[in-house]
Amino acid sequence: MKPARLNWIDYARGIAIILVAYRHVYEGAKQSGINVNQYKMLEYANIFFYSFRMPLFFIVSGIFISLSVQKAGIKKYIGTRAKTILYPYFLWGALQLLLQMVFAKYSNGQPDPNSFLHMFYLPRELAQFWYLYALFSVSMLYLLSKFVLKIPAVVNLVIGLAMFYMSALLYQDALPDTFIIHAIHNSFLFDLFHYYVFFVIGDMAGKFLLSQQFKNIASEGKYLVILFVLFLGVQTYFLLENLNNEAAKYMYVEFYEPFIFIAISLVGCSFMVFLTCWMDKKGILKWLTVLGKYSLYIYVAHVIVFATVRTVMTKVFGIEDAIIIILTGMLFGITVPVFLYRLADRYNMRWIFTLEKKKTSTSQHSINTDQQATIKTGQLNG
Repeated sequence: MKPARLNWIDYARGIAIILVAYRHVYEGAKQSGINVNQYKMLEYANIFFYSFRMPLFFIVSGIFISLSVQKAGIKKYIGTRAKTILYPYFLWGALQLLLQMVFAKYSNGQPDPNSFLHMFYLPRELAQFWYLYALFSVSMLYLLSKFVLKIPAVVNLVIGLAMFYMSALLYQDALPDTFIIHAIHNSFLFDLFHYYVFFVIGDMAGKFLLSQQFKNIASEGKYLVILFVLFLGVQTYFLLENLNNEAAKYMYVEFYEPFIFIAISLVGCSFMVFLTCWMDKKGILKWLTVLGKYSLYIYVAHVIVFATVRTVMTKVFGIEDAIIIILTGMLFGITVPVFLYRLADRYNMRWIFTLEKKKTSTSQHSINTDQQATIKTGQLNG
Protein backbone atom coordinates (compact mmCIF):
# COMPACT_ATOMS: atom_id res chain seq x y z
CA MET A 1 0.00 0.00 0.00
CA LYS A 2 1.37 3.42 -0.92
CA PRO A 3 2.32 5.56 2.08
CA ALA A 4 -0.38 8.19 2.62
CA ARG A 5 2.22 10.88 3.25
CA LEU A 6 3.24 10.72 -0.42
CA ASN A 7 -0.27 11.08 -1.82
CA TRP A 8 0.09 14.85 -2.05
CA ILE A 9 2.90 14.33 -4.57
CA ASP A 10 0.51 12.51 -6.90
CA TYR A 11 -2.14 15.20 -6.33
CA ALA A 12 0.41 17.87 -7.26
CA ARG A 13 1.51 16.00 -10.34
CA GLY A 14 -2.12 15.49 -11.36
CA ILE A 15 -2.92 19.19 -11.10
CA ALA A 16 0.34 20.08 -12.84
CA ILE A 17 -0.28 17.82 -15.83
CA ILE A 18 -3.74 19.34 -16.31
CA LEU A 19 -2.19 22.83 -16.36
CA VAL A 20 0.48 21.63 -18.76
CA ALA A 21 -2.12 20.10 -21.05
CA TYR A 22 -4.18 23.28 -20.98
CA ARG A 23 -1.26 25.47 -22.01
CA HIS A 24 -0.16 23.17 -24.81
CA VAL A 25 -3.68 22.67 -26.11
CA TYR A 26 -4.38 26.42 -25.96
CA GLU A 27 -1.14 27.32 -27.73
CA GLY A 28 -1.66 24.56 -30.30
CA ALA A 29 -5.17 25.78 -31.09
CA LYS A 30 -3.96 29.37 -31.35
CA GLN A 31 -1.09 28.50 -33.70
CA SER A 32 -3.38 26.44 -35.92
CA GLY A 33 -5.61 29.45 -36.56
CA ILE A 34 -8.42 28.78 -34.09
CA ASN A 35 -9.91 32.07 -32.93
CA VAL A 36 -9.06 31.91 -29.23
CA ASN A 37 -9.35 35.70 -28.91
CA GLN A 38 -13.13 35.49 -28.79
CA TYR A 39 -12.73 34.13 -25.26
CA LYS A 40 -10.22 36.38 -23.49
CA MET A 41 -10.46 34.36 -20.27
CA LEU A 42 -8.73 31.49 -22.06
CA GLU A 43 -5.68 33.69 -22.57
CA TYR A 44 -5.83 35.08 -19.03
CA ALA A 45 -5.94 31.57 -17.58
CA ASN A 46 -2.98 30.59 -19.76
CA ILE A 47 -0.91 33.40 -18.24
CA PHE A 48 -2.30 33.26 -14.68
CA PHE A 49 -1.35 29.62 -14.08
CA TYR A 50 1.98 29.77 -15.88
CA SER A 51 4.40 31.17 -13.31
CA PHE A 52 4.67 28.19 -10.94
CA ARG A 53 4.22 25.17 -13.23
CA MET A 54 7.80 24.66 -14.33
CA PRO A 55 9.39 25.60 -10.99
CA LEU A 56 7.04 23.12 -9.30
CA PHE A 57 8.20 20.34 -11.62
CA PHE A 58 11.86 20.89 -10.78
CA ILE A 59 11.24 21.38 -7.06
CA VAL A 60 9.33 18.12 -6.79
CA SER A 61 12.04 16.33 -8.75
CA GLY A 62 14.70 17.78 -6.48
CA ILE A 63 12.86 16.54 -3.38
CA PHE A 64 13.80 12.94 -4.15
CA ILE A 65 17.43 13.12 -5.25
CA SER A 66 19.08 12.69 -1.84
CA LEU A 67 16.77 9.81 -0.94
CA SER A 68 17.38 8.18 -4.32
CA VAL A 69 21.18 8.47 -4.20
CA GLN A 70 21.27 7.29 -0.60
CA LYS A 71 19.17 4.25 -1.44
CA ALA A 72 20.45 3.28 -4.90
CA GLY A 73 23.81 4.97 -5.30
CA ILE A 74 25.06 7.40 -7.93
CA LYS A 75 25.51 4.89 -10.74
CA LYS A 76 22.05 3.40 -10.42
CA TYR A 77 20.49 6.86 -10.08
CA ILE A 78 22.03 7.91 -13.40
CA GLY A 79 20.84 4.70 -15.05
CA THR A 80 17.31 5.12 -13.78
CA ARG A 81 17.14 8.73 -14.97
CA ALA A 82 18.36 7.67 -18.41
CA LYS A 83 15.78 4.88 -18.63
CA THR A 84 12.81 6.87 -17.38
CA ILE A 85 13.52 10.40 -18.68
CA LEU A 86 16.14 10.43 -21.42
CA TYR A 87 14.81 7.34 -23.20
CA PRO A 88 11.20 8.59 -23.66
CA TYR A 89 12.62 11.98 -24.64
CA PHE A 90 14.43 10.52 -27.63
CA LEU A 91 11.76 7.95 -28.50
CA TRP A 92 8.67 10.16 -28.32
CA GLY A 93 10.53 13.27 -29.48
CA ALA A 94 11.64 11.46 -32.65
CA LEU A 95 8.12 10.10 -33.13
CA GLN A 96 6.58 13.56 -32.86
CA LEU A 97 9.11 14.99 -35.33
CA LEU A 98 8.40 12.15 -37.76
CA LEU A 99 4.65 12.65 -37.54
CA GLN A 100 5.03 16.40 -38.06
CA MET A 101 7.05 15.75 -41.19
CA VAL A 102 4.62 13.16 -42.57
CA PHE A 103 1.55 15.26 -41.79
CA ALA A 104 3.13 18.65 -42.41
CA LYS A 105 -0.08 19.90 -44.01
CA TYR A 106 -1.91 19.63 -40.70
CA SER A 107 0.92 20.26 -38.24
CA ASN A 108 1.88 23.50 -36.49
CA GLY A 109 5.53 22.48 -36.42
CA GLN A 110 7.48 22.22 -39.67
CA PRO A 111 10.63 20.21 -38.87
CA ASP A 112 13.12 18.87 -41.39
CA PRO A 113 15.62 15.98 -41.14
CA ASN A 114 18.11 18.28 -39.38
CA SER A 115 15.61 18.57 -36.53
CA PHE A 116 16.59 15.12 -35.34
CA LEU A 117 20.08 16.47 -34.64
CA HIS A 118 18.55 19.23 -32.53
CA MET A 119 17.47 16.58 -30.05
CA PHE A 120 21.05 16.43 -28.76
CA TYR A 121 21.74 20.11 -28.17
CA LEU A 122 18.65 22.23 -28.96
CA PRO A 123 15.66 20.48 -27.34
CA ARG A 124 13.50 23.61 -27.52
CA GLU A 125 13.04 22.71 -31.20
CA LEU A 126 11.05 19.68 -30.01
CA ALA A 127 8.28 21.75 -28.45
CA GLN A 128 7.26 20.36 -25.04
CA PHE A 129 10.00 17.72 -24.94
CA TRP A 130 12.64 20.27 -23.93
CA TYR A 131 11.55 19.76 -20.31
CA LEU A 132 12.69 16.14 -20.18
CA TYR A 133 16.14 17.06 -21.50
CA ALA A 134 16.35 19.96 -19.07
CA LEU A 135 15.31 17.78 -16.13
CA PHE A 136 17.94 15.18 -16.95
CA SER A 137 20.64 17.84 -17.43
CA VAL A 138 19.78 19.68 -14.22
CA SER A 139 19.70 16.49 -12.15
CA MET A 140 23.06 15.36 -13.57
CA LEU A 141 24.71 18.72 -12.84
CA TYR A 142 23.36 18.74 -9.29
CA LEU A 143 24.44 15.13 -8.81
CA LEU A 144 27.97 16.11 -9.81
CA SER A 145 27.94 19.25 -7.68
CA LYS A 146 26.55 17.85 -4.43
CA PHE A 147 27.47 14.18 -4.40
CA VAL A 148 30.77 14.14 -6.32
CA LEU A 149 32.30 17.58 -5.73
CA LYS A 150 30.63 17.83 -2.29
CA ILE A 151 29.54 21.44 -2.80
CA PRO A 152 27.22 22.43 0.10
CA ALA A 153 23.55 22.99 -0.63
CA VAL A 154 23.70 26.65 0.40
CA VAL A 155 26.53 27.30 -2.05
CA ASN A 156 24.53 25.48 -4.74
CA LEU A 157 21.60 27.76 -3.96
CA VAL A 158 23.76 30.85 -4.52
CA ILE A 159 25.10 29.33 -7.73
CA GLY A 160 21.56 28.57 -8.85
CA LEU A 161 20.40 32.14 -8.19
CA ALA A 162 23.36 33.50 -10.15
CA MET A 163 22.63 31.13 -13.04
CA PHE A 164 18.96 32.12 -13.02
CA TYR A 165 19.86 35.81 -13.18
CA MET A 166 22.29 35.12 -15.99
CA SER A 167 19.55 33.33 -17.95
CA ALA A 168 17.40 36.44 -17.60
CA LEU A 169 20.23 38.61 -18.95
CA LEU A 170 20.68 36.16 -21.81
CA TYR A 171 16.99 36.43 -22.67
CA GLN A 172 17.27 40.23 -22.66
CA ASP A 173 20.40 40.07 -24.88
CA ALA A 174 22.09 42.13 -22.16
CA LEU A 175 25.39 40.21 -22.24
CA PRO A 176 28.26 40.51 -24.75
CA ASP A 177 27.73 38.23 -27.73
CA THR A 178 30.79 36.06 -27.14
CA PHE A 179 31.13 32.47 -28.30
CA ILE A 180 30.38 31.11 -24.82
CA ILE A 181 27.37 33.36 -24.27
CA HIS A 182 26.03 32.46 -27.70
CA ALA A 183 26.51 28.74 -27.00
CA ILE A 184 24.62 28.94 -23.70
CA HIS A 185 21.80 31.00 -25.16
CA ASN A 186 21.29 28.70 -28.12
CA SER A 187 21.46 25.30 -26.48
CA PHE A 188 20.02 23.17 -23.69
CA LEU A 189 22.36 25.03 -21.31
CA PHE A 190 19.93 27.96 -21.19
CA ASP A 191 17.25 25.83 -19.51
CA LEU A 192 19.85 24.28 -17.22
CA PHE A 193 20.84 27.77 -16.05
CA HIS A 194 17.21 28.81 -15.70
CA TYR A 195 15.84 25.92 -13.63
CA TYR A 196 18.81 24.69 -11.60
CA VAL A 197 17.89 26.85 -8.61
CA PHE A 198 14.46 25.23 -8.25
CA PHE A 199 15.96 21.74 -8.23
CA VAL A 200 18.31 22.87 -5.45
CA ILE A 201 15.39 24.28 -3.47
CA GLY A 202 13.60 20.96 -3.83
CA ASP A 203 16.56 19.04 -2.42
CA MET A 204 17.09 21.49 0.44
CA ALA A 205 13.44 21.27 1.47
CA GLY A 206 12.99 17.58 0.59
CA LYS A 207 13.49 16.00 4.00
CA PHE A 208 11.02 18.37 5.63
CA LEU A 209 8.47 18.21 2.82
CA LEU A 210 8.35 14.41 3.02
CA SER A 211 8.00 14.37 6.80
CA GLN A 212 4.80 13.64 8.69
CA GLN A 213 5.34 16.88 10.61
CA PHE A 214 5.04 18.92 7.44
CA LYS A 215 2.00 16.97 6.28
CA ASN A 216 0.26 17.73 9.57
CA ILE A 217 1.02 21.43 9.21
CA ALA A 218 0.19 21.72 5.51
CA SER A 219 -3.14 19.90 5.76
CA GLU A 220 -4.52 22.54 8.13
CA GLY A 221 -7.11 24.63 6.33
CA LYS A 222 -6.19 27.90 8.05
CA TYR A 223 -2.76 27.98 6.41
CA LEU A 224 -4.30 27.16 3.05
CA VAL A 225 -6.62 30.17 3.27
CA ILE A 226 -3.71 32.50 3.99
CA LEU A 227 -1.71 31.11 1.09
CA PHE A 228 -4.74 31.29 -1.21
CA VAL A 229 -5.10 35.03 -0.61
CA LEU A 230 -1.38 35.53 -1.20
CA PHE A 231 -1.54 33.29 -4.27
CA LEU A 232 -4.35 35.34 -5.81
CA GLY A 233 -2.44 38.55 -5.16
CA VAL A 234 0.88 37.56 -6.71
CA GLN A 235 -0.68 35.74 -9.64
CA THR A 236 -2.84 38.77 -10.40
CA TYR A 237 0.30 40.89 -10.41
CA PHE A 238 1.96 38.34 -12.72
CA LEU A 239 -1.03 38.43 -15.09
CA LEU A 240 -1.39 42.22 -15.24
CA GLU A 241 2.34 42.92 -15.49
CA ASN A 242 2.67 40.54 -18.42
CA LEU A 243 -0.43 41.89 -20.15
CA ASN A 244 0.96 45.40 -19.80
CA ASN A 245 4.20 44.29 -21.46
CA GLU A 246 2.79 42.21 -24.29
CA ALA A 247 5.86 42.84 -26.45
CA ALA A 248 7.78 40.40 -24.23
CA LYS A 249 5.28 37.67 -25.20
CA TYR A 250 4.05 37.28 -21.63
CA MET A 251 7.57 36.49 -20.39
CA TYR A 252 8.18 39.96 -18.98
CA VAL A 253 8.06 39.13 -15.27
CA GLU A 254 10.04 35.91 -15.67
CA PHE A 255 12.95 37.47 -17.55
CA TYR A 256 12.82 41.20 -16.78
CA GLU A 257 11.89 40.89 -13.11
CA PRO A 258 13.66 37.58 -12.38
CA PHE A 259 13.80 37.70 -8.58
CA ILE A 260 10.19 38.85 -8.36
CA PHE A 261 9.37 35.87 -10.58
CA ILE A 262 11.16 33.52 -8.19
CA ALA A 263 9.12 34.89 -5.28
CA ILE A 264 5.86 34.58 -7.25
CA SER A 265 6.65 31.06 -8.38
CA LEU A 266 7.54 29.93 -4.85
CA VAL A 267 4.25 31.31 -3.54
CA GLY A 268 2.44 29.39 -6.27
CA CYS A 269 4.36 26.19 -5.49
CA SER A 270 3.71 26.58 -1.77
CA PHE A 271 -0.01 27.04 -2.36
CA MET A 272 -0.10 23.93 -4.57
CA VAL A 273 1.70 21.87 -1.93
CA PHE A 274 -0.59 23.01 0.89
CA LEU A 275 -3.64 22.55 -1.32
CA THR A 276 -2.71 19.00 -2.25
CA CYS A 277 -1.91 18.07 1.35
CA TRP A 278 -5.35 19.37 2.37
CA MET A 279 -7.02 17.51 -0.51
CA ASP A 280 -5.22 14.34 0.54
CA LYS A 281 -6.46 14.74 4.11
CA LYS A 282 -10.05 15.27 2.93
CA GLY A 283 -9.87 12.62 0.20
CA ILE A 284 -11.13 15.10 -2.41
CA LEU A 285 -10.89 14.41 -6.17
CA LYS A 286 -8.83 11.26 -5.78
CA TRP A 287 -8.82 10.78 -9.56
CA LEU A 288 -6.15 13.49 -9.64
CA THR A 289 -3.72 11.05 -8.02
CA VAL A 290 -4.33 8.68 -10.94
CA LEU A 291 -3.34 11.41 -13.39
CA GLY A 292 -0.32 12.15 -11.22
CA LYS A 293 0.71 8.52 -11.30
CA TYR A 294 0.66 8.53 -15.12
CA SER A 295 1.81 12.13 -15.59
CA LEU A 296 5.07 11.28 -17.39
CA TYR A 297 3.25 9.13 -19.93
CA ILE A 298 0.59 11.80 -20.43
CA TYR A 299 3.31 14.35 -20.95
CA VAL A 300 5.13 12.57 -23.75
CA ALA A 301 1.97 11.67 -25.72
CA HIS A 302 -0.63 14.37 -25.11
CA VAL A 303 0.46 16.79 -27.85
CA ILE A 304 0.35 14.07 -30.52
CA VAL A 305 -3.12 13.02 -29.33
CA PHE A 306 -4.43 16.56 -29.20
CA ALA A 307 -3.07 17.46 -32.62
CA THR A 308 -4.90 14.45 -34.05
CA VAL A 309 -8.13 15.36 -32.27
CA ARG A 310 -7.89 19.01 -33.35
CA THR A 311 -7.30 18.04 -36.98
CA VAL A 312 -10.27 15.66 -37.03
CA MET A 313 -12.56 18.20 -35.36
CA THR A 314 -11.64 21.06 -37.71
CA LYS A 315 -11.06 19.23 -41.01
CA VAL A 316 -13.66 16.47 -40.74
CA PHE A 317 -16.43 17.91 -38.58
CA GLY A 318 -15.81 21.60 -39.26
CA ILE A 319 -15.76 22.54 -35.56
CA GLU A 320 -13.99 25.85 -34.97
CA ASP A 321 -15.15 26.92 -31.50
CA ALA A 322 -12.09 27.42 -29.29
CA ILE A 323 -13.67 26.21 -26.04
CA ILE A 324 -15.01 23.01 -27.57
CA ILE A 325 -11.68 22.25 -29.23
CA ILE A 326 -9.62 23.01 -26.11
CA LEU A 327 -11.83 21.04 -23.71
CA THR A 328 -12.08 18.09 -26.08
CA GLY A 329 -8.35 18.19 -26.76
CA MET A 330 -7.57 18.19 -23.04
CA LEU A 331 -9.97 15.30 -22.38
CA PHE A 332 -8.45 13.07 -25.05
CA GLY A 333 -4.90 14.34 -24.55
CA ILE A 334 -5.00 13.34 -20.88
CA THR A 335 -7.00 10.11 -20.99
CA VAL A 336 -5.71 8.43 -24.16
CA PRO A 337 -2.07 8.24 -22.97
CA VAL A 338 -3.27 6.63 -19.72
CA PHE A 339 -5.12 3.90 -21.61
CA LEU A 340 -2.18 3.51 -23.99
CA TYR A 341 0.22 2.97 -21.09
CA ARG A 342 -2.11 0.49 -19.41
CA LEU A 343 -2.33 -1.50 -22.64
CA ALA A 344 1.44 -1.41 -23.00
CA ASP A 345 1.82 -2.59 -19.42
CA ARG A 346 -0.67 -5.42 -19.88
CA TYR A 347 0.96 -6.74 -23.04
CA ASN A 348 4.56 -6.38 -21.81
CA MET A 349 5.29 -3.38 -24.04
CA ARG A 350 6.37 -0.89 -21.38
CA TRP A 351 9.35 -0.09 -23.61
CA ILE A 352 6.99 2.25 -25.45
CA PHE A 353 7.33 4.59 -22.46
CA THR A 354 10.26 3.44 -20.33
CA LEU A 355 13.17 1.01 -20.15
CA GLU A 356 12.70 0.60 -16.40
CA LYS A 357 11.74 -2.98 -15.67
CA LYS A 358 8.47 -3.71 -13.95
CA LYS A 359 8.91 -4.63 -10.32
CA THR A 360 7.63 -7.99 -9.12
CA SER A 361 5.19 -8.20 -6.24
CA THR A 362 7.91 -9.50 -3.93
CA SER A 363 9.95 -6.34 -4.37
CA GLN A 364 7.12 -3.87 -3.90
CA HIS A 365 6.85 -4.07 -0.10
CA SER A 366 4.94 -1.01 1.11
CA ILE A 367 5.47 1.08 -2.01
CA ASN A 368 3.90 0.20 -5.34
CA THR A 369 5.78 0.10 -8.63
CA ASP A 370 4.92 3.55 -9.90
CA GLN A 371 5.51 5.25 -6.56
CA GLN A 372 8.86 3.48 -6.37
CA ALA A 373 9.71 4.89 -9.79
CA THR A 374 8.64 8.32 -8.58
CA ILE A 375 11.00 8.14 -5.63
CA LYS A 376 13.84 7.00 -7.89
CA THR A 377 13.40 9.57 -10.60
CA GLY A 378 11.44 12.40 -9.03
CA GLN A 379 9.60 12.54 -12.32
CA LEU A 380 7.02 15.27 -12.77
CA ASN A 381 6.05 16.85 -16.06
CA GLY A 382 5.88 20.30 -17.78
